Amino acid sequence: MNKAALAGALGSPSAFGQSQFALTRGNAFEAKVKADGGAELLRLVHERLDPAAPPPAGAAVPDLSAIGPEGRTARTALALREAAAAAAEAADAGGAGGWTLLDHPMIALDVAGSPAFLEPDAVVVHPDGSWTVVEIKSFPMLDGAADPAKVGAAARQAAVYVLALEEVAARLEPSPRVRHRVLLVCPKDFSNLPTASAVDVRKQRAVTLRQLARLTRIQEIADALPDGVCFSPELPAEQLTQAVEAVPAAYAPECLAACELAFHCRERSRAAGAVTSLGRSVRAELGGLSTVEDVLAATRGEAGDPRDPAVAALRRAAELRREALGSMCP
Repeated sequence: MNKAALAGALGSPSAFGQSQFALTRGNAFEAKVKADGGAELLRLVHERLDPAAPPPAGAAVPDLSAIGPEGRTARTALALREAAAAAAEAADAGGAGGWTLLDHPMIALDVAGSPAFLEPDAVVVHPDGSWTVVEIKSFPMLDGAADPAKVGAAARQAAVYVLALEEVAARLEPSPRVRHRVLLVCPKDFSNLPTASAVDVRKQRAVTLRQLARLTRIQEIADALPDGVCFSPELPAEQLTQAVEAVPAAYAPECLAACELAFHCRERSRAAGAVTSLGRSVRAELGGLSTVEDVLAATRGEAGDPRDPAVAALRRAAELRREALGSMCP
């Protein structure tokens, strides 16, 4: 389901998206890194990850174009298989294979029973047949170090690509090795010159693998929906709103950073007076008081069990507020 299109049809379009300036700058930097058949990119991979291998002169750059994501995924798998086979043949002959650069390959990862199509910036096949994920980012490395938060986000993203590549490798015989150290390429200091750092994503890979294993299967979610529910953005707004509201939602401010439907759910949450709109931590502190009206009534002593710690705390806070305001009056 395209949640961005759904949010627009509901009248609450998402505000996600990168600025045009950032996109242009990022695209220009990536083009610079991959210029001349990826010569600079392969040099960085060789220098940071595989200095013992032969220098990457005349690397292969296969054409990965195909129709649709399924076609591109199949074409990428074929290119990876051919590169791994060439490396194996070279090893059997007592020599070293060549380097292969896959520019914007497409790989699929099973997420809760449905394929998610992923597009890394690049995947490099080493002369020994192993595979490395390359992430190209436009944030700078200053004195050899980048913003830890941004590096962490890039590592989590690359870990997902590693998992997807492992699924591809598992279908090959012999199974190539997917390296758990990825290459992060960024501008050096305040210039547009590329520099790189090897990032170990084993921890992020393990966390992502556990999260994927705990996901509810999509078929189970679909089976729990009321009969006849449809989320097509082409439906009339009233019918579409009824369909979306048939699915329980628990809005929290954190949703604004991760979900295209957050603005729609925030509007509904505020209209219902749900305390979750104030944050999950506030909701946890209030116990069984689930609406703002319930909280105010408990504070005024009109409702709620005085033995409830949340109710007692609210009434004590109201009393302190009255005392403070009273002391300020002449």
